[in-house]
Amino acid sequence: EDTQVVAFRPRDGGPEHLALLIAGPDGQTPQTPLVRLHSACLTGDVLGSLKCDCGPQLRAAVSRIAEVGGILLYLQQEGRGIGLLNKLRAYQLQDQGFDTVDANLRLGFGEDERDFDLASAMLHMLRVPRIRLLSNNPAKADALNTQGIDVEALVPHSFGENPHNSHYLETKRDRQGHRL
Repeated sequence: EDTQVVAFRPRDGGPEHLALLIAGPDGQTPQTPLVRLHSACLTGDVLGSLKCDCGPQLRAAVSRIAEVGGILLYLQQEGRGIGLLNKLRAYQLQDQGFDTVDANLRLGFGEDERDFDLASAMLHMLRVPRIRLLSNNPAKADALNTQGIDVEALVPHSFGENPHNSHYLETKRDRQGHRL
């Protein structure tokens, strides 16, 4: 109910990113807010794809942040940064048996092309030097710490497991170091 949306536009003219500043039940945001970095996922967030856990994670993050107050950074980095069309190509490769990492590599990308410096720049502009990060991905915490954001805690956040994405989640755990 008490949410402010702040838009960020990169100087290079790239896509806009959003920060949702969500007040807690007392109308306040804590000194060390709960923060979720969420990369856009049209197929999961909007279309309800069962191949990933993005939509359930997004909705659960908003609910959890609203309980205590914090920030959701919605980053336009579709498909781990490879874009929507390439993500759909990666889906085709996954249907042929490749995991998400190998699909990205076969398409000529790194396993994760996202830029978390964007998130740290947004937090700096919002004057938020210290956070509790709602994530299972230690690489996000490392990237933020490197850019001067003090990540006090990595708060576990697992939602959306189903029979269609179990291999996807295993790949995140086994090949990308997610704490699942």
